[in-house]
Amino acid sequence: MTERFGDVEVTVGDDHVAVVEIQRPPHNFFDVELIKDIADAYEALDADDSCRVLVLCSQGKNFCAGANFAGGYTPPTGGSDALYGEAVRLMRYSKPVVAAVQGAAIGGGLGLACSADFRVAAPTSRFTSNFAQLGFHHGFGLTLTLPRIVGNQTALDLMYTGRRIDGTRAREIGLCDILVDNAEDLRPAARTYAAEIASSAPLAVQSIRRTMRGSLAEAFRDATLHEGEQQIWLRKTDDFREGVDAGKERRTPRFTGR
Repeated sequence: MTERFGDVEVTVGDDHVAVVEIQRPPHNFFDVELIKDIADAYEALDADDSCRVLVLCSQGKNFCAGANFAGGYTPPTGGSDALYGEAVRLMRYSKPVVAAVQGAAIGGGLGLACSADFRVAAPTSRFTSNFAQLGFHHGFGLTLTLPRIVGNQTALDLMYTGRRIDGTRAREIGLCDILVDNAEDLRPAARTYAAEIASSAPLAVQSIRRTMRGSLAEAFRDATLHEGEQQIWLRKTDDFREGVDAGKERRTPRFTGR
């Protein structure tokens, strides 16, 4: 079965693995419409008993380069909550998700990768929580999900510095669960791992997942509400304008604390 949800294509195989592919190459920048497309796909698969595990992937050079602020991205009407309200729907999905991360997962794109249960990467994959380098507050629930994955101190380092790490380093800190040798091996490895999970009893897996995640979806909602509030006022600062300008001009930002 193959179905489309805007810029997202869904294919469910005989092995009970659904592939959800983002199709905005080369960088797969997101906006509220794309996150809604992904959430719509997730909800459709939640109601499909032939799907037991989901592989999240994307076309093009990068998994997801976040929101394209340098390209003129502006928040949707309704503010950050309009975007993050759709992101909360991803966290309410009941089945395991394996993300195949080729190229870069930047900013909110890292948040999207961290919404999955597992991440498969290659040495050429890049992970960046770059919000502070934009003069901005983290979003897409990263203040909740990233510490759960890599630990609080490592998350603080990545968030404060905006440090870019490759797939090898991501594997060392636990951000990547499976490291393959080459980018072309990403999807096959993610699919193989997803099929292994899908071979377990589906109701048991979903029950275990609910237990392990607990109130994560509700906590994610609370985190994104706070993140959105912080982003609203920081968007008005000189430092945010400088961070965006520096990104456009590919130079080191000169922040003033105003």
